[in-house]
Amino acid sequence: MRQQISEILEKARDKQIICVGDLMLDRYVYGGVGRVSPEAPVPVLRKTSSTEVPGGAGNVARNLSALGLRTVMIGCVGDDDAGTQLTDLLEADPLISCQLVRTTHMATVIKTRFIAGTQQLLRVDTEDDGPDLVDASLEIGKLVGAATKTASLIIVSDYAKGVINPVVFDACIKAAKANDIPVLVDPKSKDFSIYAGASLIKPNASELAAASGLPTASDSDVDAALSAMANLLPDTRLVVTRAGKGMSWHESNRTFHMKGEARQVFDVSGAGDTSMAALAAAIAAGADLKDAVALAIAASGIVVGKVGTATVSAEELHRALSAGEAPVSAGLLGRSDIAELAVRWRASGLRVGFTNGCFDILHPGHLRVLRQARAQCDRLIVAINTDASVKRLKGESRPVNTEQDRAELLAGIACVDAVTSFDEDTPAELIDAIQPDVLVKGGDYKPDEIVGADTVKARGGEVVVVPLLEGRSTTSIIERSRS
Repeated sequence: MRQQISEILEKARDKQIICVGDLMLDRYVYGGVGRVSPEAPVPVLRKTSSTEVPGGAGNVARNLSALGLRTVMIGCVGDDDAGTQLTDLLEADPLISCQLVRTTHMATVIKTRFIAGTQQLLRVDTEDDGPDLVDASLEIGKLVGAATKTASLIIVSDYAKGVINPVVFDACIKAAKANDIPVLVDPKSKDFSIYAGASLIKPNASELAAASGLPTASDSDVDAALSAMANLLPDTRLVVTRAGKGMSWHESNRTFHMKGEARQVFDVSGAGDTSMAALAAAIAAGADLKDAVALAIAASGIVVGKVGTATVSAEELHRALSAGEAPVSAGLLGRSDIAELAVRWRASGLRVGFTNGCFDILHPGHLRVLRQARAQCDRLIVAINTDASVKRLKGESRPVNTEQDRAELLAGIACVDAVTSFDEDTPAELIDAIQPDVLVKGGDYKPDEIVGADTVKARGGEVVVVPLLEGRSTTSIIERSRS
């Protein structure tokens, strides 16, 4: 399966997707709750940080970019500060090209979420009801027609904020037919007939229930609901996301079900956007619907383990689809992924720790360092020397265990939250990228002698030295085995 998915992702890379839909600014306020307000029985959130990311259709575009696809984002923002910020955030991504209409007839939609640790406490929405988008819709339609000439497909991301109206949707269908490409719809309306002409519609279970008027709790329920909708839209394939129950789809007069793996869920924000991006990537690559659904399940399974409106990279998918590997933490994370993970953890108010070494043959001395390192932080990143780096440091007979084997063993230890590697002789550049809150090293070093100590201390972090267990080392183990 991994090889098949890898081929799909490789074929999808650099395909151009048109994403049309409702844009919004997702704002996250992170902190911790330590008491209840004396004014009312509500928790007091002590703010530690905040961040803003593109939401709605913008999150679909971000997920497409993370998978390596080029995206033309077409939509509408208000002529306000939030609209400027949202545009700047999207245009900062080199794989996203923005063609946004600015209007004074609506305010940019803002969703503000307040989060304690990994628990969402409250969401506050700022938006206009029934904005006048008549002129903006005509302009959006023209942009769609022009951009579609070089695209592989069109995604319509409907969040019921006014952009996906008959004028805009009709422009999408006409442009798709003119260029012989499919239209994929993430629906919000209960009336799926307004999406007639779409190649595929992807509701969630509750949206399918509302549209069909039928329950969607069990496989047989979903089968009946999908069959009913297929009778109304005979030329449209239907795919339904069912949270922890996986996904189901209807094509060629049959319903199919695919289960997802059990995941630890921290936040479902944007999971539908991730699954839509994965479906689109696979379809753009020429994959059949079964493989597209498998990719979507894997991608959404990873993203619900992240806090906030997040994305899933092609590299994360490769790891998650490897036999026996869990998403995110298992196996080796690349430098950009580990840096992003550290940012996300810190944004959630978590203290990020870092330690490094060859970890060639795991022994009690290693466990002591790892356990004491984890005691200093909320999340521990372990960096290992690559095989080439170990050979330069230890000689041609080392390492005994390969880089992948060492990473897999470390990832299986409860006190290790993520594993990465570095090819340099020291982890200095990696520490600069991760910016840990605490740096832990085993041995008899002085704190200012440890590589990366200056980086950590400069941002107010801490450097901790853990004494090694006497007589416990990989070298001594190898020498004893030889004798």
